[in-house]
Amino acid sequence: MIDSFWQALTFTAGYNTTLVTLGSAMLGASAGMIGSFIVLRKRSLVSDAVSHATLPGLVLAFIILALLTGDGRWLPGLLIGAAASAAIGLWGVQAISSRTRLGEDAAIGAVLSTLFGLGVVLITVVQALNVKGQSGIDSYLVGATAGMLASEAQLIGISALVVLIVVFMFRRQFLLVCFDRQYAYTRGINADHIDMMMLLLLLTVTVIGLKVTGLILIVALTIIPPVTGRFWTDRPSRLIAIAALCGALSGYIGAAASSSASGLPTGPLIVLTAFLLFSIGLLFSPRRGMVAMLLAQHRFRRRVHLRQGLLSLARDEAIYDDLTLKVLRRHGYIRRDGVATPPGRVAARDAEHEEHLWSLYRQLYPDEAAQLDHQGLDPIEESLPPDMVSSLENRLPSPARSAR
Repeated sequence: MIDSFWQALTFTAGYNTTLVTLGSAMLGASAGMIGSFIVLRKRSLVSDAVSHATLPGLVLAFIILALLTGDGRWLPGLLIGAAASAAIGLWGVQAISSRTRLGEDAAIGAVLSTLFGLGVVLITVVQALNVKGQSGIDSYLVGATAGMLASEAQLIGISALVVLIVVFMFRRQFLLVCFDRQYAYTRGINADHIDMMMLLLLLTVTVIGLKVTGLILIVALTIIPPVTGRFWTDRPSRLIAIAALCGALSGYIGAAASSSASGLPTGPLIVLTAFLLFSIGLLFSPRRGMVAMLLAQHRFRRRVHLRQGLLSLARDEAIYDDLTLKVLRRHGYIRRDGVATPPGRVAARDAEHEEHLWSLYRQLYPDEAAQLDHQGLDPIEESLPPDMVSSLENRLPSPARSAR
C-alpha cells in the first residue's frame, strides 16, 4: 500500500491515476481560491446550499440518460444536470433573501433541505429502474475515482484549470467587493455582477468536484483551506495563495491515498488531508496557533510577575509569591535568600521610575493611555514618542525625579 501511495505521489502509478491526482490537485487549488472570497464575503453557507442542490439535477439527469441510452453514467450529462439544479437552488436562495423578510441563512436552510430531500427521493426511483449503473450514482455523494475514465479525468482537470485561471484574473475585483462594495462602485466595478461571478465560479467548482470529493464533502474543500490560511497571514493576497496551496495539497495527497488501495473513498481522504493541514495551522501557526498563544500567555504572565517583583523590591515590600521569586532569581535580581542584588536594585529603581511616568501619562492623557496595550510592561521609550517621554520627565514631581 505504501509503495502504491508513493507511486501515485510521484506520478508513476499509471496514466489514469496521474490524471486523477493532477485533476484533484487543480480542483483543490481552484476550490481554495474561490473559497477564500466566499469566506471573506461571509457567505460560507452558500457553498453548502449549492453542493446539496446539485443532487436532484444529478439524479434526474441520470434517469433521463438511462431511459434514453440504457446507461446514465455519461459524466458531461450528469454535470450539466447538477449545474442546472444548483443554479436553480442558488436562484432560490437569492430570490427568497431579496424578496422576503427572511435572511440568507433561513433561505439557505429551506432550499438546501428541500432540494436534497428531492434528490434522495429520486435516488430511490433510480434503484427501481432496470438500467446499468444504479449503484454508481451513490459515488457522487462522497466521491470515487477508482473507476474514472481518462476522458472524465481530463474533463475535471481542464475545468479546474480554467476556473483557477479565471479566479486568478479577477482576484482584485473580488477582494474589492468583499471588503468595500461602495468603494468598488466608485471604481466603476459592478459589485452585483462580481458577486454573481463568484457564485457561478463556486457553482462550477462544486459541479466538477462531484466525481472527486462528492456533493456532501465538496463544501469542505471550499472552506477548510481558506480557514487554514487565516492562521498564517492577515494579508488577503497571501491568504488566497495559502488557501490554493492547501487545497492543492489536500487534493493531491487525498487522491493519491485513495488510489493506493481499493475501496478507499476519495472525498473523505481529501477532506481528512485538508483537516490535517488545518490542525497544523491551528496548533503551530506562529501568530494564531494554540502553541504560540500558550507561549505568549506564559511569557506575559512572567513579565507581569517580574514587574510586580521589581516594584516590590523598590518599595521594600515582602514578596511571598513563588513564581515572582523564581522569575527574579532567574534574572539575577535577588539572591536565594531573597535579598536584592546590585543589578536588582538598579532594575527596581528603573521600574519604579517608569511606573511614575506611566501614572503621570494616565493622569494627563487618559483616553490615549486606554488605547495602549501592556502599560508598564513595555519600556516607555518604546511605547511613546521621545518628545512625550521628555515632557513627562520634566513634569514629574521632584521626589520621583530625584529617585531616578
